[in-house]
Order: sequence, then C-alpha cells, then structure tokens
Amino acid sequence: MSILEEGHMQSTSPAPETITKLPVLMPRPADSNKGSFGKVLVIAGSRGMSGAAILAGSSALRGGAGLVRVAVPSGILPIVASANPCYLTAGFSEDDHGRFAEGAETELGALARANDVVALGPGLGQSEGLTKLVSALLDKVEVPVVLDADGLNAIQHCTSLLKRRKAPTIITPHPGEFARLIGSTVAEVQARRQDLAVRFAAELGVVLVLKGNGSIVTDGRKVYHNSTGNPGMATGGTGDVLTGLIAALIGQKLEPFAAAQLGTHLHGLAGDLARDDLHEVCLIASDLLNYLAPAFRNF
Repeated sequence: MSILEEGHMQSTSPAPETITKLPVLMPRPADSNKGSFGKVLVIAGSRGMSGAAILAGSSALRGGAGLVRVAVPSGILPIVASANPCYLTAGFSEDDHGRFAEGAETELGALARANDVVALGPGLGQSEGLTKLVSALLDKVEVPVVLDADGLNAIQHCTSLLKRRKAPTIITPHPGEFARLIGSTVAEVQARRQDLAVRFAAELGVVLVLKGNGSIVTDGRKVYHNSTGNPGMATGGTGDVLTGLIAALIGQKLEPFAAAQLGTHLHGLAGDLARDDLHEVCLIASDLLNYLAPAFRNF
C-alpha cells in the first residue's frame, strides 16, 4: 500500500525538529585496536557489478571501520579481493546469473551476526531469490543494517519488514528507489521530499537518507538538510560509497541518525573537494575514496 493513500500514514504528527549541528567522532584512545572501531560486513555485488562491492568495502575502510569484510558471490571473489588488500573477503554460492543464491541466506546470516553492522544491497541485482534472501536477513539479523540500492529494490513490495526489525535500519534511496518503496512517482517524491521522507521514516521506524540535491536525513522526529555535494556526483557508484561510509560510522558507535547525518555531509564534502581539484564533469565514484580523508580533516 502506498503511503500516499488516505489513512495509511498519520498526517497530524508534530513537525520534525530541524537539526543543523553536525555530530563528531570521539578522539581515538592511544591503546585502541581494530576491534575498537567496529566490524563492518558488506554484502554486495554480482556478475558485472563487482565495483559496487569494492566501492562500499573501500569506503567503510576510509570511513574508519576497524575491520571490514566484503561478502560476494563466489564468481566475483577474485576481482573484489584483488581490488583492495585491506578488507577481508568471503565468497558465497551464486545463481546462474552470478547473483547470490537464495541458499546463501543461512551462511550470510551467521556471518552478519558476527559483525557490528551490515551494509546490504549495492550491486546485488534483482531476482525472486534475492528478494527472499534480503527479506530473511532483515528479519533474522539483529544488528544495524544500512540498506541501499538493490537491497531496497528487493523489499519494495514488503516494506513492513522494516517496521518489524528490532535493530536500527538506515535506508539510503535515491528518488527513484524511494518512489518505488512508497508506490509513487519520482515527480511526486521531488515535489514533497521532506514530507514523504519524514512520514515514511516515522511509520516504519527507520533512518532515511533521501539522496539528491539537498539530501534529507530523517528519523521521523528530526530532520537534517545536507548542504554539501554537487552534480559531478551524479555518476554510478557514488551511492555505494555513502553506504559503506555510514556503516563505518555506526561501527564507531555513532547512533544511527548521527551516522547518517555525518556520513551524508562528509560524502558530499569529499565530492566537493574532488570537484575543486579535478572537474565536476570528470568526477567518478572512486575519486570520493581519495577525498574522504581531506573531508574528515576539513569538516
């Protein structure tokens, strides 16, 4: 059912509090170890979309996670493993199209429960088996999940799963993905960005980052309007970088709204710094990885 349908959403909820102050990470103690800063599991990729897993995993590393493992279909494991020596990898059974097989659910669930946060969705592809796999992971894994891209596409007809989750869920749709989630159109989403985002987040108990010009971060009670970012970031893979970054910040013990807020700001700032040094037209997603460190230093 669309959230636009009369009676499905509460229309008399109080206006959300506008947040302008950015959260900060606590200084790192001198005796820290990699376990101090979160274990992030990235579940991503499929044949032809290995880059999504690489970008999300690499972003989680650049975002400060202590330990990152990237879980992918076995056919792309060599590509993903060779792209970055700093994360761990794990290969899982795949279907005939190089996507995660539905039967991978049990092993993926066990691995997810051994981590502090899961980034789920970039480059998974779409299939009935993936819908079942993503739904099962959301239903059974009680750690925070950052859900993006094909992870969102997998649940577009069963969003009630989000409301049932006991652990925090952060979703990061672009307007097209959000339109599918609410049974609407991109034009309607763009015309009512804050209203629809706040209502959806409040109804389903999620933190929502509605990407685009002036990305909106909301948990239904608070709302943050992001001011960083530029049109050069309208290129494939930049959303995967955001997914990994937010997961890393949650792993470092920022609460979900704060992690989404800071991650969105830093992601856009990295894009702005890359644009200034390179050119808006020439910017690609992997450039953001190189500019995350200056973004952390300058925000």
